[in-house]
Amino acid sequence: MRERIRVKHYSLRTEHAYVDWARRFIVFHGKRHPAGMGAAEVEAFLSWLAVERNVSASTQNQARAALLFLYQEVLLVNLPWLGEMTAARTSRRLPVVLTPSEVRELLNALDGSGTMHLVASLLYGTGMRLLEGLRLRVKDVEFQRREIIVRAGKGNKDRVTVLPENLIEPLQIQLRRVRRLHQADLDASRGDVELPFALDLKYPSAGRAWGWQYVFPSPVFSIDPRSGVERRHHLNESSVQKAVALAARRAGIAKPCSPHVLRHSFATHMLQAGYDIRTVQELLGHADVATTMIYTHVMNKGGRGVSSPLDGL
Repeated sequence: MRERIRVKHYSLRTEHAYVDWARRFIVFHGKRHPAGMGAAEVEAFLSWLAVERNVSASTQNQARAALLFLYQEVLLVNLPWLGEMTAARTSRRLPVVLTPSEVRELLNALDGSGTMHLVASLLYGTGMRLLEGLRLRVKDVEFQRREIIVRAGKGNKDRVTVLPENLIEPLQIQLRRVRRLHQADLDASRGDVELPFALDLKYPSAGRAWGWQYVFPSPVFSIDPRSGVERRHHLNESSVQKAVALAARRAGIAKPCSPHVLRHSFATHMLQAGYDIRTVQELLGHADVATTMIYTHVMNKGGRGVSSPLDGL
């Protein structure tokens, strides 16, 4: 299953999720082989997730997609019933959005000179997703053009977003730190980073080139789960998530706060500043403008930008 997922160039996160759902499906039915099971077993597993485990509709649909991949792509079994099996209906939820003052308090609660403060500021200032920011390479930061190129974002698409003026100097300081770290790695006969799509075979020395280094490298080396090579990867996303959650508690913010909330706040505040929705859609990398339009529901004053009749009494 892993081999088939990699042939189709699915992301590492999708690989982990799909393999995990296939394993759980097999264990749920007493470790029977999936080839000997059918619609009844799949329906029973999905029903157990919804009724007993009380998972969300999106989680149930992810499990359904993993089993569909297992049967159609791995076992090569054409089961029309699986494709026709009704997907769980997902609910449309309004995103959590911080006010500008809450964003300021959150950033102030982070160490102003630290990496976490810079990462959080970058996510809010550019609208990038967490992994998009952590996977940022040196070559994709355009200081003169005041833009950042997001490579292989969601849906494996590239896009361009804005580079905030307030982050130019902090990013330059960060890059000077990273360059010293990279030079130390080179002196120790290391310094390679992961390259996409076998570029390391076409350009053997590219992995040690300065332009391909991560803007936010990890302080330690780790083993690549696919190649088994020990390299310095980018900063772990869980470190940023914990830092933002801790900063939110310090700032006394009652809303559930994660790095992705900064992306929601970026989109809402851009619309409030008067930028058109198509521009915001391109900056966020949404395939459909309908996805971006959800921020119009949280950007207005009050419920829908109206005054309550109670205020007129």
